Amino acid sequence: MNRFLATILLVPRNIAFLLLRGYRAVISPLYGDVCRYYPSCSHYALTAVQDRGVIVGGALAVRRLVRCHPWAEGGIDDVPLKRVQRYRVNAFGFVVAGQGKG
Repeated sequence: MNRFLATILLVPRNIAFLLLRGYRAVISPLYGDVCRYYPSCSHYALTAVQDRGVIVGGALAVRRLVRCHPWAEGGIDDVPLKRVQRYRVNAFGFVVAGQGKG
């Protein structure tokens, strides 16, 4: 795929990343450490959007939020891994065009 086109297609994913990162910096600390799962729901959403995109990653995050309730058992719950990574993540966390791991 053309690198320029891939960069354009990654813009919504990176905007969602910035919004989630802002939430984690401003709002999440107000709640404290209350998440029943590891990693926290906001970190899970951030990773899901980075790995899977806005639609699929958002759906995974919503599914995780629905499972997070006072009667949930909790525990370790990571984002399901993809077999092939099409993009890579830079040092700041933005998803960029280029071959990923795997």
